[in-house]
Amino acid sequence: MLRTFRNTLKEQIPLYIFVTVLFLMGVVFGALMVNALTLEQQQDISRYLGDFVTNYKPGGMQDAAGFWSIALLNLKWLGLIWILGLSVIGLPGILVLDFLKGVLIGFSVGCLIGEYTWSGLLFALVSIAPHNLVLIPALLVCSVAAVTFSLNIIRSRVMLRRHGSMAKPFMNYSLMVISMAVIILGISTFETWVTPVMISWVAPILEQASTASTL
Repeated sequence: MLRTFRNTLKEQIPLYIFVTVLFLMGVVFGALMVNALTLEQQQDISRYLGDFVTNYKPGGMQDAAGFWSIALLNLKWLGLIWILGLSVIGLPGILVLDFLKGVLIGFSVGCLIGEYTWSGLLFALVSIAPHNLVLIPALLVCSVAAVTFSLNIIRSRVMLRRHGSMAKPFMNYSLMVISMAVIILGISTFETWVTPVMISWVAPILEQASTASTL
């Protein structure tokens, strides 16, 4: 069992490297997108961030409804990866999702740093980084599992190698996704009840930075 796991992991290392690099490329692209915004768009984002910091209340999302809102958003992303992995044509979609996730994070961090410089970086480290340190690896693990399963479909069906059954690979693939879903529920709990408290510690610093920039 352990030897099989090690062999599988060794075979998947190139895929892990590939999806990780793709995600990081998305982060860089998202950060660079901030510089491509028009002046009006930058002002809109600045106004939105300023309103968020000024009116932020840490108890706003710290309830069951807030938890399920965050959890369902993350689980939908995971479920989409799982569905795309069930078909050959879904293979490019998995890679696009990994890239887009990187773009979203890179753009968010880039906006905060562009607006508040070092204070924005501190805010990003508190509000974006903690839960994503677990969420992103979970999504990348599922992406690798989805790509692997999709490639198995290509080998067993498209290339007419029909002697192997897909039942066991499908079960392994689905169990992997379910285990990552449990982890995502755990990190959603952190994001619901712990992250808002951490944000409340840093929000006054951003408010001061925002006030100083308008003077």
